[in-house]
Amino acid sequence: MEFFFRPQSVAVIGASHSPSKIGHQILRNILSYGYKGKVYPVNPKGGEILGKKVYRSVEEIPGDVDLAVVAVPAPLVPEVLESCGRKGVKGVAIISSGFREVGNRELEERVVEIARKHGMRVLGPNIFGVAYTPARLNATFGPENIQKGKIALISQSGALGIALMGWTQTEEIGLSAIVSVGNKADVSDEDLLDFFDSDPETRVIVIYMEGVHDGRAFMEAVRRNGKPIVVIKAGRSERGAKAAASHTGSLAGSDLVYDGVFRQVGVIRARTVRDAFVMARALSELPEPRGENTVIITNGGGIGVLATDAAQEEGVKLYDGPDLAAFRRVMPPFGSFRNPVDITGMADVDSYMGALEIAQANPNIHSMALLYCETAVCDPLELAEGIKRTYDGRKPLVVAMVGGERTEEAIRALNSAGIPAYDAPEDAVRALKALYLWKKYRKKRSKQFADTQ
Repeated sequence: MEFFFRPQSVAVIGASHSPSKIGHQILRNILSYGYKGKVYPVNPKGGEILGKKVYRSVEEIPGDVDLAVVAVPAPLVPEVLESCGRKGVKGVAIISSGFREVGNRELEERVVEIARKHGMRVLGPNIFGVAYTPARLNATFGPENIQKGKIALISQSGALGIALMGWTQTEEIGLSAIVSVGNKADVSDEDLLDFFDSDPETRVIVIYMEGVHDGRAFMEAVRRNGKPIVVIKAGRSERGAKAAASHTGSLAGSDLVYDGVFRQVGVIRARTVRDAFVMARALSELPEPRGENTVIITNGGGIGVLATDAAQEEGVKLYDGPDLAAFRRVMPPFGSFRNPVDITGMADVDSYMGALEIAQANPNIHSMALLYCETAVCDPLELAEGIKRTYDGRKPLVVAMVGGERTEEAIRALNSAGIPAYDAPEDAVRALKALYLWKKYRKKRSKQFADTQ
């Protein structure tokens, strides 16, 4: 798997002279994103593309090739793979579609047979590519720029995966990797789970899944994995399951079965893409809570009530100890130190920082949600700077801020500093839920894996 993510050299087979073609876009992304290895465009016409000499076949390339990205019509793929095999290529990412997903199983089986004969691994076919930000590798035809982070995204959908590349960029969500698996003819979810489990650049794995080929193998891969796995499982409805099966040819199966298996092996399920990254952002940045007590600090009663409702719905326990009276020091007489702690709309940055310091120092409080409604008394950007200065990182802290453009800028500033911040209190609570759920699942997985040894 190493050759897909940290290759020393990449050949783009089907690199096109036309900027509108996928082969051209992949080559452009590899070059523009800053990949430092050797790059070899391959096209029978030869010539030059984007300042790079074009080789007429992969076998003409003078050096070794670790990864070949194949973007040629499906009927030509077997011939290309034979050529890659003779060259000694280690891994092949097949962009081309027209295989099992359209009923052409024989062609896909032929591709796998050739790859195994030559000892190559195949990613795909029917994918948009692979990216690994620590190596500055973007071998996709998706957006050019990807923000570096600690979340690995595995997508069974090409179009959705490309869209998520752009969405994470807009939301300033950092990724360690993006992998399109397509038909999973060879490289599977299990292979990728094993790789990312050992990857020091990845802390959380997010999977967009329509189905699995081998349920037992997937369960075993999860059990031996030591990192949070968040799955967006499509095909919850009967019609959705049929659509998923026709899309990639994967076994969609009963949603109730998937739900039960996920709980059994310790997979965190997300209902939506947004939920998945709400949870993944917190899981990738925050420490595990040492206990179950949460405190909500707010300058608005309404937003505090919304967070309280969400806490009860999500199973996040709010702390009710008598030592909450310590918060009186940072609020006016008409404030409330009962959880949620309402420091009122009169709260300024100093009030917030005082409350944060009290929560951090209290050993009975194990996680914190800081909520803010934009007011003239407390500037959101100044508040964000105060949080960055004061937060000591020993307990989980999530932030929800509601307001205008300056509030949105403050949210971005906090996220850039590794403090998960959201524009809705429900998201902040859901992020905390993920931390508690992962704590429970981590212990379950460790026990299950130990029992199998």
